[in-house]
Amino acid sequence: MIADLKPYAEYKESGSRWLGAVPVTWGVQNLRTLISKRTERDRADLPLLSVARERGVFVRSLTDADENHNVIPDDLSNYKVARAGNLVINKMKAWQGSMGIAPCDGIVSPAYFVFDFRIANHAFGQRLLRSKPYVAHFGQASDGVRVGQWDLSIPGMRQIPVLLPPPEEQSAIVRFLDWANGRLDRAIRAKRKVISLLNEQKQAIIHRAVTRGLDPSVPLKPSGIPWLGDIPAHWEVRRLRHLIKGRLTYGANAAAEFTNPDWPRYIRITDFRTDGSLKPDTFRSLPPHVASDYMVSPGDILFARSGATVGKAFLVLTLTGAACHAGYLIRARPDRSLVHPHYLFAFTQTRAFSAWKDSTFNTATIQNIGADKYANLPVPLPSLIEQQAVLESVTVEQRPINATVSRLEREIDLLREYRTRLVADVVTGKLDVREAASKIPDEEPLLDSADTEDIDIADDLNSDEEADA
Repeated sequence: MIADLKPYAEYKESGSRWLGAVPVTWGVQNLRTLISKRTERDRADLPLLSVARERGVFVRSLTDADENHNVIPDDLSNYKVARAGNLVINKMKAWQGSMGIAPCDGIVSPAYFVFDFRIANHAFGQRLLRSKPYVAHFGQASDGVRVGQWDLSIPGMRQIPVLLPPPEEQSAIVRFLDWANGRLDRAIRAKRKVISLLNEQKQAIIHRAVTRGLDPSVPLKPSGIPWLGDIPAHWEVRRLRHLIKGRLTYGANAAAEFTNPDWPRYIRITDFRTDGSLKPDTFRSLPPHVASDYMVSPGDILFARSGATVGKAFLVLTLTGAACHAGYLIRARPDRSLVHPHYLFAFTQTRAFSAWKDSTFNTATIQNIGADKYANLPVPLPSLIEQQAVLESVTVEQRPINATVSRLEREIDLLREYRTRLVADVVTGKLDVREAASKIPDEEPLLDSADTEDIDIADDLNSDEEADA
């Protein structure tokens, strides 16, 4: 059905150079004619809403420490009220796509814009304004000294031309995109499930090698630790604090708002690729005087201390310049005379480490593993020579698995890119979906809500700390 889509039969000039020709039955109005500013406040009883480039507007969890690292003030009386259907824009990050339609009545940061949005179908309006061409146009309407400090210009925003198909056509576009997104989302999740199974296979390979060694006939001894079990008789168990230089250190509690390439990179969880390298497109930096106490080096291991990623470890590989780490990460600098950084990191990828992590949680509170708990992590340890042999063996065994995972991840990236282009072409009138939408069976589910992180179109980064309260 998607492959059969064709352009509209007749177009007209939109009057906008960047929009070009649009379907002849579509209207074009400046955004200022469709919005009215809202200033209602003093409703602290309403739920707190957040705006993120990945998710649009959503109800913020007050208990998930990983969802947002910004502090919620005690006094919310000055927060703006956003009614269901209102357009909410983070003016500092509109150039990233941080905007959307409020799903319910709630309150948002006083720094945000809140507007009544007069459009026939709010779902269409959200897809339009969060599409790639419009996000770029919001970027053009923003200005500032540097990208990370851009601010949305009111006069520039008000002049943005908004495409207005007939109301029934807006509904058809929403129906088609829900259906198409559901199909693409299911394809992505199917590939993710395969990746998950392959990663379990990798974990089993690592677990066996890092907790039992390479010789299956070697004598074993009790480790004295229930979740670890027996280990080779010639190995020892040492606490993490005895295997690192200095202490475990927390990172900088600062907002990721700067992109100055001359400053130290500000490393966050979302900067890491699955292979451990750092993404170039998520670069953020901190001023040198702020970053100086939180510097990291290749070979350092960063541990997540709270929220959904608690207990996850990241090995810093190569750096192109100076770098520091975020406050929700804990830095461990391995003592290379005792443990190879890659070996210590490999242990954090085992089932034994997962069992230790689970055993540390206090179920009565938010999951959290502080530096004191990580310091007491027991690590099974052979000699440096045997560590190197284990690492080489694991590398060889995992090579075909890694190749398959890389291929699947690339396929997922291509599906996401295709979805972004499809949405942009449909909402701007490059493709006519009216007939296709009419053929979608009523009984077919349009959108699978089981995995919402793959539904958003503007950005597919898994960026929990990029949400703004």
